[in-house]
Amino acid sequence: MSNLKTAILQGIRIAATLAGLAYFQAVQADDVMAAAPQAMPVDVTIIEEQTIRLWKEFSGRLVAIDYVEIRPQATGVITEIRFKDGQMVKKGDILSVIDPRPLKAIVDQKNADLVAAQNSYSLAMKEHVRAQDLLTKKMVSQQFYDERINTKLVAGSMVQRAKAQLSEAKINLDYAYIKAPISGRVSRAELTKGNLVSAGANAPLITSIVSSGRIYADFEVDEQTYIDYIATQDAEHKTPVKLQLQNSDVVFQGEFHAFDNRIDPSTGTIRARAIFDNPKGQLLPGMYARLKLGSATQQQRILISDRAIGTDQDRKFVYVVNADNQCVYREVRLGKSIDGQRIVLSGLEIGDKIIVRGLMRLRPNMLVDPIVVEPQTES
Repeated sequence: MSNLKTAILQGIRIAATLAGLAYFQAVQADDVMAAAPQAMPVDVTIIEEQTIRLWKEFSGRLVAIDYVEIRPQATGVITEIRFKDGQMVKKGDILSVIDPRPLKAIVDQKNADLVAAQNSYSLAMKEHVRAQDLLTKKMVSQQFYDERINTKLVAGSMVQRAKAQLSEAKINLDYAYIKAPISGRVSRAELTKGNLVSAGANAPLITSIVSSGRIYADFEVDEQTYIDYIATQDAEHKTPVKLQLQNSDVVFQGEFHAFDNRIDPSTGTIRARAIFDNPKGQLLPGMYARLKLGSATQQQRILISDRAIGTDQDRKFVYVVNADNQCVYREVRLGKSIDGQRIVLSGLEIGDKIIVRGLMRLRPNMLVDPIVVEPQTES
């Protein structure tokens, strides 16, 4: 019996010892887990180069490609106005008519003068032929023959003069019908039917026309933009330009046209011009426009979301996840903003993992649990 009691007591002691050891190990494990830092889940993107076109914004004014002031080239009374204010006209359309009757009478007179000159020339030709025949038969002198030649030459000159005068008279008659020299939108009639007008340096303004099929946008760019453009221009690719009117979301697509031939030393800028199609006539000369000038070619650039960028006084930074899943402070130099993303000029390399959300909760060297997301799913 004593041996049995002893064995039972030893078993109880061993069980108690094992239970105490298990309790100690459990407490120790809880302490270790409590002491271990928890990795914070963060969204990251992997840096890649993107093919983009760089844009710069400017302001400018629209200018008509062609602008013509219509003034009379004939003297007389306006008898007809054949256009309405603001009407679209085509090249060659008759806009106004100056009384053509006096000019038509001159045409008739010059036409009669031409007929008379032609008759005189015909007679001179016949007399020349007869004089040549008589000279061959030695029936007239050489002087007589020379006079007939001179008469023929003078008569021929009179015919040419009469033709020139008739042509001039027809031109003046055509001036009585004032025509549109270009296609476009006509202004209002400054002179109406019944007014007496005269040609010359002080001829009055009848109306004006601006072309509407295409239109210029004039703006000024800084010297650096001009240098960048010249350095990257490509003869095979036209530089795109976008235009928006004030308080409008409609975007017109155009192309760069030309720079001026000098830089203004007082402003350090150079005049530039873009050209746009305007088939519906929506763009009018004098309008204010916001312009975006694109780079001549597309370029490879690193872009990051604005969400990933932090500000430290006058410096910009991002957090990069290293191989140990720690967030590392990285200062970056940024360029222009493009559709909510910023161009990175320096500080990042292709393949870097940057944190794109929750920068305020992060500290340098903090342990994180990175979750890779696509750039378009960051929001």
